[in-house]
Amino acid sequence: MAGLRFRCFCYGIIVSSITWAIIIYMILADVSRQERQPVNDQQYMYKRHPHRLVVNHPQQFVKPWKANHQGKAVLLDGNDDLKNNVLFDLDDRNHNQNVQFGHEAVKHNGIDQQAMGVGKSDSELGMIKTAEDRRLRDEGFRRHAFNELVSTRIGYHRSVPDSRNPLCKYKVHPRELPKVSILICFYNEAWSTLLRTVYSVLDRTPRELIQEIILLDDYSDFDHLKAELDTYVHEHLSPVVRVLHNSQREGLIRARTIAARQATGEVLMFLDSHCEVNEKWLEPLLERIQHNSHTVVCPIIDIINSDTFDYQTSPMVKGGFNWGLHFKWENLNSSQLTGKEDFVKPFSSPTMAGGLFAINSAYFHKLGAYDEGMDIWGGENLEISFRIWQCGGTLEIVPCSRVGHVFRKRRPYGSPSGKDTTLYNALRVAHVWMDDYKEFFFQTNSHARGMEYGDVSGRVQLRQQLQCKSFKWYLDNVYPEMRFPNESSNAVAHQALHEKKRPPLAIRKGLLYQPSLSLCMVAEDSAIQKGSKLLLQKCSRRQKNQLWYESESHELRLADFLCLDQPESNSAALPRLMKCHASRGAQEWRFYGQRLYHPSTGLCLASKKDGDAIHAALQICSDATEQVWLFQT
Repeated sequence: MAGLRFRCFCYGIIVSSITWAIIIYMILADVSRQERQPVNDQQYMYKRHPHRLVVNHPQQFVKPWKANHQGKAVLLDGNDDLKNNVLFDLDDRNHNQNVQFGHEAVKHNGIDQQAMGVGKSDSELGMIKTAEDRRLRDEGFRRHAFNELVSTRIGYHRSVPDSRNPLCKYKVHPRELPKVSILICFYNEAWSTLLRTVYSVLDRTPRELIQEIILLDDYSDFDHLKAELDTYVHEHLSPVVRVLHNSQREGLIRARTIAARQATGEVLMFLDSHCEVNEKWLEPLLERIQHNSHTVVCPIIDIINSDTFDYQTSPMVKGGFNWGLHFKWENLNSSQLTGKEDFVKPFSSPTMAGGLFAINSAYFHKLGAYDEGMDIWGGENLEISFRIWQCGGTLEIVPCSRVGHVFRKRRPYGSPSGKDTTLYNALRVAHVWMDDYKEFFFQTNSHARGMEYGDVSGRVQLRQQLQCKSFKWYLDNVYPEMRFPNESSNAVAHQALHEKKRPPLAIRKGLLYQPSLSLCMVAEDSAIQKGSKLLLQKCSRRQKNQLWYESESHELRLADFLCLDQPESNSAALPRLMKCHASRGAQEWRFYGQRLYHPSTGLCLASKKDGDAIHAALQICSDATEQVWLFQT
């Protein structure tokens, strides 16, 4: 009997031990899962970063500094400094009240709608509602080569997609990183893009890493970039942000050198004036420079669409160039991307795009800063890339750092003298850094042989002082895939053959029918004639020039050949057929109910009587019958 009791006792201990082991395992597994999960909860972010108001969309930046006992503004050193001043319930954020953040009051209702970027759905941001809207949009394109109307409606703050590889979210960076001076040089920049660049940095950068943000105005023409900007920065952004004004037009290259001389941070971070930084963008860059002060680093540059301001993720690519000394992007070698970790490791790049990069300040000046003999813009990115590599440095792109940039289809300004500064600057690069290989440049630009390029003796002397390597060394060790002119044609053809993009898939096909007229949209000339305008005629499914294909990227392709296209720079022009480019913009059309909306211009497709003909045209969106379209499949 005693033996039976003892055995039952032992079995009970075993069963209870197993039960407790299972319970403990499940608890530990759940804790581990929560620790590995990326933090997206806004309330948790709010508690960790009390100097930021993270309330859905958009975010409102609140100054990460306070007044000391002398009334002077000082940066806060820790995340706990403001915690006692933000004891309000996030659920009450819609109440009409003032909420105190340290010494800053933010009105929840009645706050500047432009500054907050509220009240607009994504689909309506570019919609033209009045003739004044249309004028502002067209004027913005003329002055800035992007849709300023959309940019203004977005406001100064907005959320952007986290475009990093998911593995980046688990990377831990050193607690102590060098402080950075962020340098933003601009000429005739739009108010909204400039301010959104600044606020994106403030909203997504730990305050302890920012030494200062310097805005350098290169003698802009626009009044809003003078006293008005000074006043705004003084009232809302000082002392971290300060504005400098050049007394004459210097151009981007010399302006950046001037800004760098004024900077006091250990690291210089150059940004263009129409950017939006992404999450954790700065820490990966600073970590590489902290590891090696002779490493120059660039983020991956995401695309902000110049028509719609959509934020689009860019792939991992490196910088290159051709023998005309034009920058180009190139794919990484497949051998560089064999494992998951390879997609988050920094990688070498032969050249940089030039607009966005970080460099140790002392190294920047020791290396010769920029070539101040260059004029305005162009070629400086290749010059500094060659100099970094040939003079003992390293140039890298850091995948876990991402910054969005508005890529424009044209530059809205040039040299005041009308000079081709890109070619002038390229000549200086060739004569200083390319040795005998500059002959390949002249083979591509034969007309440049006798052109003036200024005095380069100082730059040649700099190269000698720094004991820089030859251009042959650069090609052999940094850019071995660079092909020489006699190899290029076959290589380019081979590459194009293997990298040709497939056209976007068609999701449906049919007639574009207007019920009020019982007519369909057709090509005025032919379905294969570029530039052909569009007419409304009697419907016929048998005619190929009436059959439209809607693609997955929202193109409208007539006869599956040419695309319906609207010139962004002139919204009054008639739509036409053009070669499909799969880049949306001028060729993106979306059905909203029975309206055919063109996001790039913010207008709707309509029929317009023109003499005996009825053309397709764009109008301010309304409920008019001439804007009603059906896609008859």
